Amino acid sequence: MTVAQLDSLITLLRSRPAPDTQDVKDARVRFEKMGAFLGGAPDAQCETVDVDGVPAEWVSAAGADAQRAVLFLHGGGYAIGSLNTHRRLAFDISAASGARVLLLDYRLAPEHPFPAAVDDAATAWRWLLKQGLAADKLAIAGDSAGGGLTIATLVNLRDQKLGLPACAVAISPWVDLEGVGTSMTARAGADPMVQKAGLSWMAEMYLAGKDARTPLAAPLHADLAGLPPVLVQVGTAETLLDDATRIAERLHTAGGEVKLSVWPNMLHVFPLFAPILSEGLDACREIGQFIRARMA
Repeated sequence: MTVAQLDSLITLLRSRPAPDTQDVKDARVRFEKMGAFLGGAPDAQCETVDVDGVPAEWVSAAGADAQRAVLFLHGGGYAIGSLNTHRRLAFDISAASGARVLLLDYRLAPEHPFPAAVDDAATAWRWLLKQGLAADKLAIAGDSAGGGLTIATLVNLRDQKLGLPACAVAISPWVDLEGVGTSMTARAGADPMVQKAGLSWMAEMYLAGKDARTPLAAPLHADLAGLPPVLVQVGTAETLLDDATRIAERLHTAGGEVKLSVWPNMLHVFPLFAPILSEGLDACREIGQFIRARMA
């Protein structure tokens, strides 16, 4: 990393603070602009697919193995984010892992609150198996809310006896919808992207009146026994740092294999910024190595 890379990114993010008025349509537009800024994935092979009613896109780097796949669940607080905002990250993970990435455009709140996202992720898993892909050649990954959704999906698949992937990756996962982690306030000054007020707003839309400790909505409170190996990535400049460390601890306590990878000074979902931040690209390589080792 050069300090200049990180400083430039922080300056850019702080120059575009969230508006005082919470408007989901405006938030979606703002996130789409970030996706455009990151440049998409011009080197990717992309194919739009209908995943039993859920829109999705295969994103593949050159040489990706057609028999190995990563189901990717994008972040955005369950209310924003799309194929456009995460196509580049999907490509970088495909390039690093040597697998195709199925980028899922799951339904968003407030129009489609919990459990719509969990249901769509399970639909995608069933669809992948129907394509003839073996569970031990599949992984599930996601960032932020998608990281929480990744853990929730593992729990849901286990409980429904639908099989489990070889491994999973949770990038800066949001798993505590109450926002009670110490880092939520202790790291607020360092985090230019995620603050408690915004998370509380998105949690309210997603939960639609349900308990914030509902396990499949907030997997910090789920039974985590019997899950496959999980890589948890997080930066130290994140309000969600404690979400990552607590879910890793609970996965370990439940008897699972978990690798907690904490990156000094890194921002929320820093792999998303791989085009402009060298640590982001390094983190994608770590994800790829983790997936390759467990699909071998």
